[in-house]
Amino acid sequence: MTMTLADAARIDDGVVSPRADRPKRRTFTAEYKAKILADYDAADRGERGAILRREGLYSSHIVEWRKAAESGAASALAPQAKDRRERQRDREVEQLRARAEKAEAELARTRAALDIVGKAHALLETLSESTGTPKPPGR
Repeated sequence: MTMTLADAARIDDGVVSPRADRPKRRTFTAEYKAKILADYDAADRGERGAILRREGLYSSHIVEWRKAAESGAASALAPQAKDRRERQRDREVEQLRARAEKAEAELARTRAALDIVGKAHALLETLSESTGTPKPPGR
């Protein structure tokens, strides 16, 4: 099949497809979700539909948010990181945090060991003085 100039014009005519002007998906903060769940649960059965219409929500939102809240996952109420770069950054932050904790633990062990060595040195010095052995020159 050969491509004609008419075919080329139809492909790249600069017209935006109908899907390009669709609105973006909304994201909700954890605070907003918790507030709506509280309002929805406190409302009478007849008022619940009004809350959903006012906020532009569906009952499936409430069901999903309630499941997340009941599972005790407050972080599940927050929007999920969808961007690969965000997930990579979060992984890197966790790795650096673990590395810092490991370094701090090692530093604490090293300080404890130095403290013990210093005390042992002081004890040996005290013992050598009590036995009457002379100190080495230069001290």
